[in-house]
Amino acid sequence: MKLKEITLRHLQMKMKFPFTTSFGTVQDKEFILIEVKDEEGTSGWGESVAFVSPSYNEETLKTNWHMMEDFLIPLLKGQKISHPDDISAIFEPIRKNNMAKSAIEGAVWDLYAKRKGMPLYEALGGENTTIDVGISIGIQKTVADLLTIIKQHVDEGYKRIKVKIKPGWDVDVIREIRRSFPDIQLMADANSAYRLEDLPQLKKLDEFQLLMIEQPLASDDIVDHAVIQKELTTPICLDESIHSYEDARKALQLGSCQIINIKIGRVGGLTESKRIHDLCKEQGVPVWCGGMLEAGVGRAHNVALTTLSNFTLPGDTAASSRYWEQDIITPEVIVKDGVIQVPEKPGIGYDIDLEAVKKFMLKEKTYSL
Repeated sequence: MKLKEITLRHLQMKMKFPFTTSFGTVQDKEFILIEVKDEEGTSGWGESVAFVSPSYNEETLKTNWHMMEDFLIPLLKGQKISHPDDISAIFEPIRKNNMAKSAIEGAVWDLYAKRKGMPLYEALGGENTTIDVGISIGIQKTVADLLTIIKQHVDEGYKRIKVKIKPGWDVDVIREIRRSFPDIQLMADANSAYRLEDLPQLKKLDEFQLLMIEQPLASDDIVDHAVIQKELTTPICLDESIHSYEDARKALQLGSCQIINIKIGRVGGLTESKRIHDLCKEQGVPVWCGGMLEAGVGRAHNVALTTLSNFTLPGDTAASSRYWEQDIITPEVIVKDGVIQVPEKPGIGYDIDLEAVKKFMLKEKTYSL
């Protein structure tokens, strides 16, 4: 497979509502859409999930564009790619910058699957044709507002509710949720808002039968997480701490968590996501697919990944309509009774709405290979 050109497009889409976590609020979502073309004119599509500011991790939209334009795309010139796994080896000289690498690699995976005439999930080795999904709810102005939103999504059939927590918005909030919804699958996501000395407060969450507490401590920590996991009956799930197969291996060896959230962009692509999935499966550790407020292309990649057999917990891949008045794919991702039907068309399984892309686009540049 010979790549002919890569086009980067900077898009901005306004979310239906502000999404607030412990590290900030997002409503105008900017991202890079990647189109890779082969010599036959077939296109593969990927999406960078880096935010405008370095709040989730050190990468940003601007640094992703810089890394792709000045380093990653030049590395692809003249390369013959037999399989998308080759991309990881080609990009190996560049340290970190996982979201930039993942965006291009995802487009190559889509292109590869289309050339093979198979849906992306089959190319990845996925087994499930439907996936259960949950919903991620940001910090709200009041607990009453939060309860109203939870009820809406429970009524819609979402299989799991994730709520954001931070110091001052945690135990009392979770208690109120449990009073109103005693039987739902409920988890709390801290986005690294706590420190080791907050263990007594975190232990108070044990009484609420949470599915997990996600990333309570620092984004680069696996050692202190092992300390608090020994003290908590609630499983810890690691998110920001896991950037690679090696991070996952070390975290599991230390006992830092009992669950891992795999985000494609965070770990550097679908190939590395598969490796982490396989490691966790071997060790009997469940995984699930986290969300980064993706538009349709990134959402489609999440759907395909979640078909792998060890994704046994509902992920964050909600319906397009949860976030956008209009998405950039057709049909949009649809959730019915908490379930997504995995598309069977070759590649990501969704068509790109080029008119919508043009509507939301701020910048475009094509690079010949």
